Amino acid sequence: MAEQLRLYSYWRSSAAYRVRIGLNLKGLAFETLPVHLVRDGGQQHAAEYVAKNPQHMVPTLQHGERVIRQSLAILEYLDEAWPSPRLLPMTARDRARVRALAHMVACDIHPLNNLRVLQYFEHTWNVPQAEREDWVKHWIVEGFTAVETLLAEDAATGVYCHGQTPGLADCCLVPQVFNARRFGVDMAAFPTLLRIEQACLALPAFDQARPENQPDANA
Repeated sequence: MAEQLRLYSYWRSSAAYRVRIGLNLKGLAFETLPVHLVRDGGQQHAAEYVAKNPQHMVPTLQHGERVIRQSLAILEYLDEAWPSPRLLPMTARDRARVRALAHMVACDIHPLNNLRVLQYFEHTWNVPQAEREDWVKHWIVEGFTAVETLLAEDAATGVYCHGQTPGLADCCLVPQVFNARRFGVDMAAFPTLLRIEQACLALPAFDQARPENQPDANA
């Protein structure tokens, strides 16, 4: 698999952030192709990009001629194509736990506070900014309350979401904590999430993937 990896990304997209972490954990070199989600009405709507991703969303991973969409599908593709180090555990029971934690963030929390939802509220329904931000914080807090409980009460939780090595759930959790801070969520109620985030961000793979460390962060 010598084909070049290209990641269509936006510096502040938490979905793209997940994939950057996964690529870094795998030690894979990749080219970042920025797609600015706000400039020019959103570069994700440009015909050239829509031809690659008809959902008008990031991230998109191109591996040679293959194009993979959806962050969780991309991360599982990376895990199957480059099995070491693993993002998913060895046993079916443990994989189910990790996938459930990842899906709680990527499928239940994040979609309710991503850019296209907030833009629809603003431009179609004229929802004031304060109410939009209340919406975001409500769903992050509700989701994080459940994730905190599951992590804090399970012996399978270690330094990271599952055991002593970072994996798929951590790839999803850390970007969502970044989002929570953006919107002013009080994280004091989630000590387990904060502990895991701190452990993750101490690793170069997570640190290098931070939004502020991306080539398009100041664009």
